[in-house]
Amino acid sequence: MRFATDRVCIVMMSAVGDTVHVLPVLHALKRANPAMKVTWILQPGPAMLVRGHALVDEIILFDRSKGWRGYLEVREQLKSRRFDLVLDLQVYFKANIICSFVNAPVKLGFDFARARDLNWLFTTHRIPPHAMQHVQDQYLEFCSYLGAPTSPVEWNLGPWNDQERTWQRDFYAQFDRPVVPIVVATSKAQKDWVPERWAEVCDALHGDFGLQPVLVGGRSPREENAERIIMEKARIKPFSNLGNGGLRGLVGVLDKAALVLSLDTGPLHITVALDRPVIALMGYSNPKRVGPYRKFGDLAIDAYGEPGEDYPITMENHPDRMARITVQDVLDKVEVWRSRYRQGEAGA
Repeated sequence: MRFATDRVCIVMMSAVGDTVHVLPVLHALKRANPAMKVTWILQPGPAMLVRGHALVDEIILFDRSKGWRGYLEVREQLKSRRFDLVLDLQVYFKANIICSFVNAPVKLGFDFARARDLNWLFTTHRIPPHAMQHVQDQYLEFCSYLGAPTSPVEWNLGPWNDQERTWQRDFYAQFDRPVVPIVVATSKAQKDWVPERWAEVCDALHGDFGLQPVLVGGRSPREENAERIIMEKARIKPFSNLGNGGLRGLVGVLDKAALVLSLDTGPLHITVALDRPVIALMGYSNPKRVGPYRKFGDLAIDAYGEPGEDYPITMENHPDRMARITVQDVLDKVEVWRSRYRQGEAGA
């Protein structure tokens, strides 16, 4: 290993999808140094997802809602700690401030081109420049630089204890047909799909494919609005699990799903990490950068580019593309799932 890694601090505080992408980094480093202890600075939401993970020894909560007091609380917790290495994986100014609080001789961040918000001023070392690639591969560049082999890529997100497995078993006991969770909305309106079309898909899943659609996610205003429209428009009402079970409950639902339908949001990456087939509906963000990682590309619906376009991997977003996706586009992918994946479905 290039540097000592006995005591490692991770600075990646927000976004469920990015939290998922950090886990293979921890697995790679732990394989290279089994003695490694990890402290991870996280906001309360994504912390729910990884609290209890075998490779996460300590979580320091950063509560952004507290304003400057949230920063002071983190600084106070870090004041007496010493680390060998900081992995500064989040290139936003709030992360720069947190990184400045950490006592470590090596603070490793992105190269100058990718270190937005003056991130490079707060790190001591930087990974080499690299062409834009999938976010998961960008994080794994840190392992390669440190000398830790990145294969196999592992997440270990499934239910971890008897309580979670019991919750999962009880949830699935409600249904007499294979379950298809549907991620109905995201934190960004441009990534959402038309709720009326979700209702049509729900009816087809139930009536034509013999599946049980289940709405999953939180209870944000947009999620609740999508739920209301779907329930009003669907002839056969899907089961709604919005807001039930938290992020670990969501893991339990996705882990035993026959198929998942997801927008470009954290549950998409959780599903890939759990190795469950997922139809990804993408139009706003570049699928080559943030789409399903190395799996289920044949199930992805790409409205980001024009038909047949070989677009580059960039951070450019394409607004107003999601409405291009039709109900038939989704059902065609369900047919692909039925022909290629259904024999191995979890709920069959």
